[in-house]
Amino acid sequence: MSMDEPVSARLADVALPVPLPRALSYLVPEKLGESVTPGRRVLCTLGSRRVVGVVVGVREGEPPPAAKPLLEVLDGISLPNDLVVFLQRLASYYLAPIGEVVRLALPPADREAERAVEELTLFSNAKGIAPRKVQWVTATDAVETSLKEKASHILAFVRAHGSLPVSRLEEQFGAARATVKKLVERGLLTMSEREAQRDPFFAETIAQDSPPEPTEPQRAAMLAIERALEATVESEKESDKGPDSKRAGSTFLLHGVTGSGKTEVYLRAIATAKKLGKGTIMLVPEIALTPQLVNRFRARFGDEVAVLHSALTARERFDMWKRLSAGEVDVAIGARSALFAPIRNLGLVIVDEEHDSSFKQEEGVRYHARDMSILRAHMHGGVCVLGSATPSLETEQLARSGKAQKLALPDRARAQEMPKVSIVDLRNIGAGPTGDRKLSILLHRAIEETLAKKEQSILFLNRRGFAPSVRCESCGELSSCPQCTVALTFHKKYGRATEADEIGPNGIMRCHWCDYEAKVPPRCPKCSSDRVALEGLGTEKLEATLAEAFPTARIARLDRDVASGKDVEKILARVRSREVDILVGTQMVTKGHDLPHVTLVGVINADAALSIPDFRASERAFQLLVQVAGRAGRGDSPGRVLVQTYNPEHHAIQFAVRHDVHGFIDRELRDRRELMYPPFSRMALARIDSLDEGEAQNAAAELAKAAREVARTGELGSLDVLGPAVAPIAKVRNRFRFRVMLRSASRERLRLGALAMHGAIARLPRTVRVAIDVDPVGLL
Repeated sequence: MSMDEPVSARLADVALPVPLPRALSYLVPEKLGESVTPGRRVLCTLGSRRVVGVVVGVREGEPPPAAKPLLEVLDGISLPNDLVVFLQRLASYYLAPIGEVVRLALPPADREAERAVEELTLFSNAKGIAPRKVQWVTATDAVETSLKEKASHILAFVRAHGSLPVSRLEEQFGAARATVKKLVERGLLTMSEREAQRDPFFAETIAQDSPPEPTEPQRAAMLAIERALEATVESEKESDKGPDSKRAGSTFLLHGVTGSGKTEVYLRAIATAKKLGKGTIMLVPEIALTPQLVNRFRARFGDEVAVLHSALTARERFDMWKRLSAGEVDVAIGARSALFAPIRNLGLVIVDEEHDSSFKQEEGVRYHARDMSILRAHMHGGVCVLGSATPSLETEQLARSGKAQKLALPDRARAQEMPKVSIVDLRNIGAGPTGDRKLSILLHRAIEETLAKKEQSILFLNRRGFAPSVRCESCGELSSCPQCTVALTFHKKYGRATEADEIGPNGIMRCHWCDYEAKVPPRCPKCSSDRVALEGLGTEKLEATLAEAFPTARIARLDRDVASGKDVEKILARVRSREVDILVGTQMVTKGHDLPHVTLVGVINADAALSIPDFRASERAFQLLVQVAGRAGRGDSPGRVLVQTYNPEHHAIQFAVRHDVHGFIDRELRDRRELMYPPFSRMALARIDSLDEGEAQNAAAELAKAAREVARTGELGSLDVLGPAVAPIAKVRNRFRFRVMLRSASRERLRLGALAMHGAIARLPRTVRVAIDVDPVGLL
């Protein structure tokens, strides 16, 4: 071999848990050989540290200068190859560090262990992850006719479920261990030990259900999805291409009014996928992931459903990950991050409430789970179903452009009428007995009538706290956060607030951006006046006002201040069991909850969402109004909705009142096309912040300059560079914020501009922070 010829070596590209823009290349020692494959965890060196990384590629090539060898291939957790390919594509599209993207797909124990490790920890024995053994029973085929009643019931229950933990039988039948032991001795049951599954929904006693007779629109939707799934299997038979090949996939928009039975369509689609040997991922907004929803799926599919969400402990998440990875479970249901479940033989991805903004991650890796669901399904030649009563304009445009097939469920599944929606013009309608115009006389009467009929009401107000602001009535000074350019919200911490004690020792002002807290000053810090007053209405004050207006009514509140995780379901369970007459809440009450005894919905202030400086403000306001209105009249009694507003002519309110989703979308798409906003263009937003205002402004100017250099060259279409500009909220946590927005109808042109800004980051001071958000959802 000539001395000038490049030396070829076996190299592994490794994603490391550090914010590097790409994977690092390591030499593969001969002793590790074929054990180094994509998805395997490896021990390697980074500087003077030992770190755990994940192999994302193996190749032959010239080693980079000073390339280091891999130290060891770790047993246990590994990512499937198709998931590794998906993660690489996601990282490339969102310009995200591959190591941070790979971390999204690792089970929680692994995320802790990656940080490193002079002594390796076996993840199954890591702190908080140690397995616990439990006894399970499985029915045999043996026949026994002379059983006592209890034994007969237990045997029938086990046969209905296949296998069950003995603890589940104890909960269902009381003292069951002695009877189970006798059934095992007779050969009717077998007993084995398994690792305990710590899924918090697992212990629920769920009777298996029978699928209801579908409506004609449901039947048509089910048939279309079933045919697409069958086509997936047929295409596999004709091709042996891998998951990274460009096999055709199918995308459906399931547009169904609230209460139209979209969930039943999902259930039938999953059943078809299971019959064909395909796995399913179903994404729902975090707040909609309740035991009520999960139980519907468990009632249909038993315990072969993994539930993934933020309330799980590290042990519970680890259990779910292992069951999915081992193929024990082929259905994963969860919030945004369930997109990365290591499901085997994936064939179906469902995104319920696809319009929901929570599917976009706003920190770290800023991916959109809806868009990446389409990619993940299509990489397998599979099917992606996007469901909503109020489709996002992006998804609607996919259907109109022929990239998705639209399936319509135009009526409620049980033939109930849609609720009657009426506008309450607050410019002309006076206050009720409380004296507050936000609780108008019309809404007050409607609540009285609903209480008299022993039915339930929901009052929607998308403002947490007692009062949104505190202001001096003498000089107008607003109490603002010293660290952020936002007003402080007053919260009443203890007891029921009254006019006499609104500003007292139990109250506190809080910033919803940085959590700064302060007591309400007895005098204005600017003019020393004692006329310091609360302004506006939040859910906390609304709850207190209702308690005074309707003293015998049972009132509950649902917002982030009183409920999170498993507490949400406790409140909703009280509503379903009719222990609550009036439910007050923020947008948490709009998320698909089925509350059959709610017949009245009152929207306290429909204008709040319209005042946000964002081109999507009208779309979000419309979606919120339609979704919250859909909570009314889902049972046997008709529903009605009162929408209070100072702006009744606004098109979002007018279309929502008429339940006219198509009319709103037509109007909004026309406006977006004229202004070249998404979905007719794509955007990338650079957010720049620093403790020094001038430094942040200069950094933003550098990024804009880099993007404009790209805009002046090339033939891939125009690229608009908007900014630099001060962010709508100019300061958060004492860091001054600027932004630069890129917009283009060409995805490739936008990418080049974003890459130019990304490259300019290295030239900025290290005290400046920059985040580039591709396809941003929030612009604040």
